[in-house]
Amino acid sequence: MRRVDDTDVVVLDLSGLKCPLPVLRTRKALRRLAAGRSLAVTCTDPLAMIDIPNLVREEGAVLDAAERDGDRLRFRIARSAKPPHS
Repeated sequence: MRRVDDTDVVVLDLSGLKCPLPVLRTRKALRRLAAGRSLAVTCTDPLAMIDIPNLVREEGAVLDAAERDGDRLRFRIARSAKPPHS
């Protein structure tokens, strides 16, 4: 996990990992993320297109973008100021 220069975006490259690792590592990074920050996730596991949006909903975050570029999937997730289920 790395921060992108002076923005509030944390970049997570999970390329090459297979289910369930992309969603588990995204969950861990999302739970550590401060409210108002964003997470940019890149992965290659096709199941992530289903799993990560479901995770985002369960965690009470916001999926700002989801796109496919060849075999790469990219997600932009914003951490909500409110905890999930509150």
